[in-house]
Amino acid sequence: MAETDEAATTLGYEQARDELIDVVRRLEAGGTTLEESLALWERGEELAKVCRRWLDGARARLDASLAEEG
Repeated sequence: MAETDEAATTLGYEQARDELIDVVRRLEAGGTTLEESLALWERGEELAKVCRRWLDGARARLDASLAEEG
């Protein structure tokens, strides 16, 4: 869990997204051991959570801005 929290504070959205794309490509390409595949999957899950937090935060900011205008 600590790694996820650390990643959330150090990775920007674009960095997390780009790394997630790389993880998916590596998984789709195959040729990795089961252990490597599991590690990639777990990293992908962490990166997806980081991206979701960024997107949720952006949505909240947008909603707040729109509420101020209304």
